[in-house]
Amino acid sequence: MKISEKYKVREMAGQHVVIIQGRNGADMTKIISLNESSLFLWNTFSGRDFEAADAADALVSQYGIDRELAEHDAVAWCDKLRECRLLAE
Repeated sequence: MKISEKYKVREMAGQHVVIIQGRNGADMTKIISLNESSLFLWNTFSGRDFEAADAADALVSQYGIDRELAEHDAVAWCDKLRECRLLAE
C-alpha cells in the first residue's frame, strides 16, 4: 500500500491534519487529525510502499513497544488509512 500523494499533512492550530494538496475551498466538515505516532508513521512511509508489518517494525524501533502491540496498532493505522481513503489506488 502507499499513502496517496494528493494528501499532505499541515499544522493548524497546534494539530497535525491531513489536507488535499492544492485544493481551494476544501470541505472542512471532515478533518483527519494525526496523533504523534500516526504522524510518525505518515512521515516515515509517505512516498513509498509499505505493509502493516513495516509500520509495526517502525513502531517497535521508535517507541520500544512490544511486537504484539505494535502489530495491533499498525493494522489499526492501516485500516484507518483505508477507511479514510488516504491510500493510492
